[in-house]
Amino acid sequence: MTVVLLHGWPGLPSDYDAVVAGLPDVRVIVPDLRGMGAGFDGVPAVAASAAQSHADRVLASLDAAGISDGVIIAGYDIGSRIAQAALRTDPGRFDGAVLTPAYPGIGDRAASPALASVFWYQHFHREPIAAELIDGDERAVRAYLSYLWREWRADAAPPPHLDEIVAAYARPGAFAASLQWYVANRGYAADAEPITVPTTMLWPDSDPLFPLEWADKLFEHFTDVQLQTVPSCGHFVPVERPDAVVRALRAHLN
Repeated sequence: MTVVLLHGWPGLPSDYDAVVAGLPDVRVIVPDLRGMGAGFDGVPAVAASAAQSHADRVLASLDAAGISDGVIIAGYDIGSRIAQAALRTDPGRFDGAVLTPAYPGIGDRAASPALASVFWYQHFHREPIAAELIDGDERAVRAYLSYLWREWRADAAPPPHLDEIVAAYARPGAFAASLQWYVANRGYAADAEPITVPTTMLWPDSDPLFPLEWADKLFEHFTDVQLQTVPSCGHFVPVERPDAVVRALRAHLN
């Protein structure tokens, strides 16, 4: 068995350090995502930043490692959407998945005027002024990313690896590169076929971006899914509640 862990924005593979520590007997792969923090090697084209393009690179890396089956994939934030694209592209490779919101059943609810104070950042990220104000400025990157972590966590605490995150995203061009995701991936609705791989959806009870009532369409988009609410948890599930992620992964491994 192999476990693949996909991080979110603004994050790094080290978001999963506590999860990896809880799986000492398992082969775990935590890839850098192209254009995201540690995966920055230049500003990618918009097409290369689409969820499907990220998924294709993950699948290609598994091919290169000779891993064709027996994979459990997990992802949070953008990592969840990339994992979902991989699951639809090559379901036979995967034995299970552990995901967090979002998913296509959210539809256009995030665009509601009532949620403008929450989802404003996505619109901001698509405008050139975002990179002009923040990219390459360590102080601005630290202030902005610290604000988002504080607002999206249940306990408003900074991540334990904040300095590492800031160093990765503050390099000239790195913040701008990460924003290509938001240009390439607009909204949450999709007409894709349901995911057939057994899936655990870990839904935080205190995520300001994705309220629990938005889980109502899960069974339209997953044919075999278990919804598990994660108490006392905000948006950054593997950092805030790594124990919940480890338990869900082990349930698929056993």
